[in-house]
Amino acid sequence: MLAAASRKAPAAAAAGGIVRRSVIRAAQRRCLATEGLSIRTGPSEKFSASHNTISSLLTPSTHSPLTKPPRYPHPSPLAQPPSSSIDRKTPANIPHQPPLYKGTIPEHFASTVSQHGDRPAVIARSPARAASHETALSYYELDLLSNRLASSLTSLGVTKGDRVAVSLGNGAEFAALTYALFKLGAVLVPLNPSFNASQVAAALRHLAVQVLIVGAVTDTAYRPGRGRSNEPLLTELAGGDLRGGAIANPDVPSLQKILVVDNRTSHPDVRFDLDACRRVLTPYRNLLDGADRPVKPAAPLSPSDTINIQFTSGTTSTPKAAQLTHTGILNNGIFIADRMGLNSTDRIVVPPPLFHCFGSVLGYMATATTGAAILFPSPAFDPVATLRMCVDHDATGLYGVSTMIVAVLEALESGAAAGTPPQHLRKGIVAGSSVPESLMRKIYDALGLQDLVICYGMTETSPVSCMTRPSDALHLRCASVGAPMPHTSVKIVDPLNRTRILPLGERGELAAAGYLVMEGYYGDDARTAEVRVADDAGTVWVYSGDEAEMDADGYVRITGRIKDLIIRGGENIHPLEVEDCLFRMPGVKEASVVGLPDDKLGECVAAFVVPKQEWTVEGGSNHNGAAAQTAREEGSSKQEHVLTRDAVRDWVRTRLSSHLVPKYIFWVDEYPKTASGKIQKFKLQEQAKTLLEEQ
Repeated sequence: MLAAASRKAPAAAAAGGIVRRSVIRAAQRRCLATEGLSIRTGPSEKFSASHNTISSLLTPSTHSPLTKPPRYPHPSPLAQPPSSSIDRKTPANIPHQPPLYKGTIPEHFASTVSQHGDRPAVIARSPARAASHETALSYYELDLLSNRLASSLTSLGVTKGDRVAVSLGNGAEFAALTYALFKLGAVLVPLNPSFNASQVAAALRHLAVQVLIVGAVTDTAYRPGRGRSNEPLLTELAGGDLRGGAIANPDVPSLQKILVVDNRTSHPDVRFDLDACRRVLTPYRNLLDGADRPVKPAAPLSPSDTINIQFTSGTTSTPKAAQLTHTGILNNGIFIADRMGLNSTDRIVVPPPLFHCFGSVLGYMATATTGAAILFPSPAFDPVATLRMCVDHDATGLYGVSTMIVAVLEALESGAAAGTPPQHLRKGIVAGSSVPESLMRKIYDALGLQDLVICYGMTETSPVSCMTRPSDALHLRCASVGAPMPHTSVKIVDPLNRTRILPLGERGELAAAGYLVMEGYYGDDARTAEVRVADDAGTVWVYSGDEAEMDADGYVRITGRIKDLIIRGGENIHPLEVEDCLFRMPGVKEASVVGLPDDKLGECVAAFVVPKQEWTVEGGSNHNGAAAQTAREEGSSKQEHVLTRDAVRDWVRTRLSSHLVPKYIFWVDEYPKTASGKIQKFKLQEQAKTLLEEQ
């Protein structure tokens, strides 16, 4: 743990001089008194504050400055909190609540079943295009089903430590298989169902996977009932012949068994004769014949065992295989549920995929630790199905990355989901990017998610290291990713000298330490050593590659990716600053900013803008300087709904400094994204270079 400096009284910069912390707190108390809110002070607020370090700082019961959540749309005050000096030196306070759970996932799940066995655990729907079909499992039924699957997998030779790949959309099958594998001590390897054959083969080969469980059809996001037949993919993985006698693929020598979930009824247009492939492909339904009784693993399970290998989401071009433990993902789920206030009466709609930590840990693990119900509206994201699920089941919570939430709002506004808006939503999580204040207000006004929280993390930290609280003021939930989670240490360091911890308020690289740190990247010691580093005291830190700063109350603000930093004429430009500015411009739905090579300045700013649906844009192509679309000439009403490059530049110029104005502006319909919704900026840079070369 990083030692704090002396016990000097904290100081704060104020107009006319320096005031002490007590004065600042008094001012904040007076400011908040207008709302009937109170502010907590005392030892629980102490932390190592002369530098950007915090250790497990803030417990739900002691930290929150607001004793009840603000009520929108009238939060007061909306202005930033009083400014304060970052030159504080107070001892670190390290609460340990909730305590770390010292057992395994199956042990904790057994306690959930004993307490909440009759309550709904999983409710999942098939695509809306198909006949209405819904699967519901209580915790007791989920326990029995996972026992059957574990028993059958054992008969196939799966044992502790074996890596089993699951390539499925969100549904009851994936949910039950998760606990079946955990009970055996086998390692769950979730794969993106949209992977092609070469991507799947590379993953299986890298991890020496023995068993693959896959759907007959891969569902397509935003296109309910549409999907990709996996017959070509499985033919290639099996070695070229699905009607032969065995799997024979020299590129994946470890692969022994392929189990197929028959989801063809949801996709009547897809043709795949599974019956003709029975000698190579095993029906998933065969696993349902296993015994109901618990299966004893081949060797005792340990909390430190690797239980899940997650491929990183790939904002860079080469994903890595992060090894996560029982301790890491179980406790992360417990702390997430605690901080957002989940309980056994909650019904949480979770569109993010189970093959990603957002769906599996923030969603499934968090709900299962409290006995809450997780609701999967569709195998792949469908905003209309998501809305219907919220309404039909009186959902109390909704998860999503920003792009998902925006799509749900658009579906609600368009009337695509007939019926009344959701009436019971209150809780929720947005992860993957910051949420502008205008969007946060819209989420509350339209969906009622007044207790929405923001989570930050990375696959390598199981995944959440920082999180806001439902009681946090609006500006904290928009401008920050919250405070560190329990039993978690966070620091901000000089990216060029990671031994130097930066002062509060100064931007640097974010690192996290604690129970949540991954074991390493499977089979990749070199890249593990780049991000998983022990300090002189032996504490192991994971370095995020994210640029961040920490305020005097321990709240972290992500300012961008260090590698995404644009250096223009020697000046550092943070893309997020420009993106937030563009997001507020009328007519702009989304904006992403990257750096491009510039002969004179080294790099320049390029903006990729997604216009709102009812807006037209200057030029029918992405070549800068193209003529305006003829739609501009169809009437004055049209002219009021046209985005031009000059207007975009003027918008930025009048709100930010001139060096932040984009040199290039590209109109796009969508961005290349990872499965978790993160924009792949390296692909945007490649697209921009190609477009500019064509000019």
